[in-house]
Amino acid sequence: MPNNQFRRGELYSFITGKASTAIARRLQKNFKTAGIEITIEQWSVLYQLWKQDGQNQQQLCESTFRDKPSITRLVDNLEKQRLVRRVPSRDDRRINLIYLTREAQQLQERTLALANKTLNEALEGVTNGQIEIAREVLQMVYDNLSAAV
Repeated sequence: MPNNQFRRGELYSFITGKASTAIARRLQKNFKTAGIEITIEQWSVLYQLWKQDGQNQQQLCESTFRDKPSITRLVDNLEKQRLVRRVPSRDDRRINLIYLTREAQQLQERTLALANKTLNEALEGVTNGQIEIAREVLQMVYDNLSAAV
């Protein structure tokens, strides 16, 4: 029996997000406990903007692995919370660039600290070697499927 036949259902549910969902739920709980009123999805957009402010919505789609309607909704909600602002591109009027506000910039340190705390909780008892193996396997799964697209 090939190794990918063993407990296929369990492996599939794990790879498709069981661990990711558990981490996201814990991070959301940690945000709420700290009085930070953003969702994990909103945080993922802010995180990408902290890495490079002034991205357009297509870039955010690609970096967060979300579709255009999802990014539009997330940016709309972040704008309502005064965490981002849309600025028309000087080069192409059809494109808006998304910029962080001062309020969002002030959230960066607190939310990254909570993300690190959550990740440390998730990885308790996991060795560096195990983390590297998991990273390599998941990267191979991603590469196998993204190459076929």
